[in-house]
Amino acid sequence: MATINIRRDVTDPFYRYKMERLQSKIEGKGNGIKTVIVNLSSVAQSLARPPAYVIKYFGFELGAQTNTNPTDDRWIINGAHDAAKLQDYLDGFISKFVLCKKCKNPETDVNIKDGRIVLDCKACGQRTDVDLRLKLSSFILKNQPKKGKKDKSTKKAERRARKEAEAHGDEDASQNGGSPGDSASDHADENGDYDVAAGSDDEFTRTITEGAKDIEAEDAKEIQWSVDTSEEAVKARAKDLPDDLKRALVVEDDDEGEGGSSAYDVLGKWVLDTAAEKGGVDKLDNVEIYLKAQELGIEKKHRTLTVLAQTLFDEHIVKQIEPRAGMLKKMITSERHEKAFLGGTERFVGIEKPELIPQVSAILVKYYENDLVSDDILKAWGTKASKKYVDLKISKSVRKSAEKFIEWLDTAESEEEEESDEE
Repeated sequence: MATINIRRDVTDPFYRYKMERLQSKIEGKGNGIKTVIVNLSSVAQSLARPPAYVIKYFGFELGAQTNTNPTDDRWIINGAHDAAKLQDYLDGFISKFVLCKKCKNPETDVNIKDGRIVLDCKACGQRTDVDLRLKLSSFILKNQPKKGKKDKSTKKAERRARKEAEAHGDEDASQNGGSPGDSASDHADENGDYDVAAGSDDEFTRTITEGAKDIEAEDAKEIQWSVDTSEEAVKARAKDLPDDLKRALVVEDDDEGEGGSSAYDVLGKWVLDTAAEKGGVDKLDNVEIYLKAQELGIEKKHRTLTVLAQTLFDEHIVKQIEPRAGMLKKMITSERHEKAFLGGTERFVGIEKPELIPQVSAILVKYYENDLVSDDILKAWGTKASKKYVDLKISKSVRKSAEKFIEWLDTAESEEEEESDEE
């Protein structure tokens, strides 16, 4: 079935958030006529919302009765309603109950707290309130969403779409059109906000653009912090690196020609030095890090993730992962990137911070929750020791500490499969 962008005002074909177009059929006649939305469960799953919320929203907007808990997955609205009209109303639901009010990203979770409905954005970290005056808000408060993660198929689909988008350079894609067919009642007060993230589907890309402008302005007034990245200059700097740093920033064997790894050494040294100057790694801005990697021409290289995993964190890594997730997700664009990131993590906790080995499971949970590494890669990594980044003894120790996470992952997947079978 054909898919469309969750935000239909975004015309970028590589926009990573997709859903099926609503499909409906009209049954019966006379007073018994009704509309069945045949793929509502799939659409609601893409939005990470219960189907009951969507069908109830349609009922409120159309002034029609609906069924909110069908046992046969037949979601019905009384009366005859065509799919295009319902799609317009769905835009309103997405705008009010799915999109982050700050970055307009649909990657939000619904949290109920103290009688409030809060949208927790996993893209930019913003937490915003849903208007409690809306009719559906009362229904949501009485029918709170189940706690837990998106199902496995949804997470995989989003991850695959993101990687395809990054591979095609979606941050450079232009935006050409407005929001198609939004009903006035749904979007009258929100259309003006959509241009906040125009041309990009993630908040970090927009932040990079703004950050780059700020840095350029500062450079014009003060000192140029960029460095000469010619081959000769990079090689010269690499020779000046201390031996302990060269040992610390282990990357895979050079497959890009002689001296290919020196740029990674320069990045690693820059992160460590800048963090020291600013009083800690937490003081180092995500945009600065990304622009430095871009300046060195390695922001898309998988080995960059090996370096960052060893330099971005300290003993508080578990708390530091989420604030870095936006930048890391932009740079982790393939399974090879994910493996390199895990390799750097293994070296960081196994050699640089061995006291963190007992926290490996907690670290992996954060990687998984922030969609930095897929479940398949995590399971494969966690079940087989390797001497690629550390010696075999250390690798086994790190994997041993990861056992709790692997068990948790298996249990979570089993529960999802059971719930899917029950439905």
